[in-house]
Amino acid sequence: MELVFATHNQNKVKEVQLLIPANIKILSLTDIGCHEEIPETANTLEGNAKLKADFVTKNYGRNCFADDTGLIVESLNGAPGVFSARYAGEQKNSHDNIEKLLKELLNNEARKAAFKTCIALNINSKQLIFSGKAPGEITKTRQGKDGFGYDPVFKPTGYSKTFAELPIEVKNKISHRGKAIQQLITYLKGY
Repeated sequence: MELVFATHNQNKVKEVQLLIPANIKILSLTDIGCHEEIPETANTLEGNAKLKADFVTKNYGRNCFADDTGLIVESLNGAPGVFSARYAGEQKNSHDNIEKLLKELLNNEARKAAFKTCIALNINSKQLIFSGKAPGEITKTRQGKDGFGYDPVFKPTGYSKTFAELPIEVKNKISHRGKAIQQLITYLKGY
């Protein structure tokens, strides 16, 4: 079975392909010839995931899933949230986003945060929603070289290392995306 993952982010595709059963081939937007940025204009993570999945189904007629992920920082009233990728501007630069976040939290000891992922799966005229959450806190400095996005400053609850320092196998088990993907996999296994 082929499933389109509505993303151009090859890091996300690699992470997901490691989790998905071998009989399911994950294709990116680039793989199906979709080179445009799909507008994410909803005000919720779930809404943006639905918009992206619906775009692929409508324009390419493919079974697909899309995700949207946000970093929710309690002391920043849930920011950056739905704007996580564009927190420091439309250029979607992870370095700039982290810099802005660390600046916003400077001298703030309330650093409790959570990553949340929502996945919309469009398969054979049905739509299902899966979600996962990873609680943790924002570190005061960058730590680690792996991962992407906010991984160098997010330390999951119960761990002394950031997502960027943890082995990918560990991160995939405890991460927001890993939890949402596990629900997706459970559904697909029974399909």
